[in-house]
This record gives sequence, C-alpha cells and structure tokens, in this order.
Amino acid sequence: MNGDMWIRALKAARASAGVSQEALAELIRWSPSTIAAIETGRRRPTPQFATAADEALGTGGLLAELLAAAARQQSPAWFAPWRGIEADAVALRTSEPSLVPGLTQTEAYAHAVLSAQGTHTPDEVTQLVAGRMARQALLTGEDPKRFTAVVDEGALRRVVGDRDVQRAQLERLVELAALPHIRLYVVPAAVGAHPGLAGGFVLATLPDGDEVAYVDGVYGQVVDRPDAVDTIRVMWDTLLSEALPASVSVELIGKLVSEL
Repeated sequence: MNGDMWIRALKAARASAGVSQEALAELIRWSPSTIAAIETGRRRPTPQFATAADEALGTGGLLAELLAAAARQQSPAWFAPWRGIEADAVALRTSEPSLVPGLTQTEAYAHAVLSAQGTHTPDEVTQLVAGRMARQALLTGEDPKRFTAVVDEGALRRVVGDRDVQRAQLERLVELAALPHIRLYVVPAAVGAHPGLAGGFVLATLPDGDEVAYVDGVYGQVVDRPDAVDTIRVMWDTLLSEALPASVSVELIGKLVSEL
C-alpha cells in the first residue's frame, strides 16, 4: 500500500462520516492546514494522527492499521525476515551498547539516529521512522511482548539530536520501565569492557520455545543456527549479570534526566 492509497482511505472515511477537513481538525485538535497537507501528500501522516482520525471517524482502527502496513512495506528488504519473527515472538531480549533500543525510541530520537547515518534522503528517513514507530505496537499494543533490554550507560549519556531530544528519550524509558511486561537494565560505565560492546543484538523467543537472534550492523542479520544462538545467549546472561538491578537502573536513568 502506498501513500496515495492511504490518503484515499482517509478521504473516503471522512466522506462516509460526513466530516469536513475543518471538522476533523476540530475533533482531533490538529490544525486544518496539517490535515490539508496530509491529504495532498505534502506531509506524511504519523501513527498518532492515524489513531486520532480513527477515533474521530469511527473507523475501528483501520487507518492506523493501513498506515502500519504501509510502513512495514517500506522497511529495508534485508530487515523483512526479522519483522515476521519479532511479530510472532512471545518475548524479546535486546542489548544495545551505543543507542537506545529501536523499539523504545521516541520519534525525534529515531529521526536523529537515522538522519545521522548519511545514507538516506529526507523522505527515506521519514519512511524509516514511520516504520520504527509502527513496530512499537509490539510493546504498547493490546497484546504486548515481554520485553527486556540491557543498555550501556554510555548510550544513555550520548546526546542524540539535542539535549531536549535526549531528555525526552530518557523520560520515555522511565515511562516504559513502569509497564509490567518491560524490564530495563543498565550496564554501568564502571564495568568497563563487556560482551555487549561487540554490537547490539536481539533474542526472540518463539511460541514453541525456540530462539532466533538478530545481530545489528550496517546490514542486520537474522541468526538461527543453534551454536550461534547459544553464543548470543551466553553473552546475554553475562550482560545481565553485569547490569544494575532494574530498580537501580531506572533510578540512574532518572538521574541522567535531571542532568540534562
């Protein structure tokens, strides 16, 4: 599904509900100019806009679902195999040495990260950010995955975008850590070298108990060879043993917020 088709779906939903652009703007508290820009293709819709429009037009989540489907289609081809795996997983465990994990990133933080790569046009960055935001339904949707992340302290201290972006990102981590299915752990700088410095990875536990890994890099790689998954699992166990307890980790993140 492309952007033009999504715009047609929005217009059809408005027409069916008998709601003008101006009336929709008032209902969802977006500006009329923003809605006009979205419906003419000059501005890309966000997941938040699609959700608000669904609620106002009584479309039962259709617009948000269609936007998420479009975002999935716009993911890099090499990432496609992992999308199905993480969608099927019952639990995800991730380690990140240099950045906040993608599933916990704010839109502004993700935009700064993807822009800094220097390999994407502004439109491509916008598409990739939309895809990343859509994937976060894995953590915040109706049937969220159990999610555990181990993040290096250096990743939390690195200012991405600017101080406001970084502060909002850390505040988002604190919010997520309060959810019962999410655990965040921080490996403190005092630990020094640890296995996670070799690169980020995700371990997905499937419904049958099997595990599959995703290893970060310029081009990510899905790993399902048993010996390789075993190695990554050992790395995970070591990282978790080096990390601060969950409550202390969240306290550290809160302290970093106050320092920005």
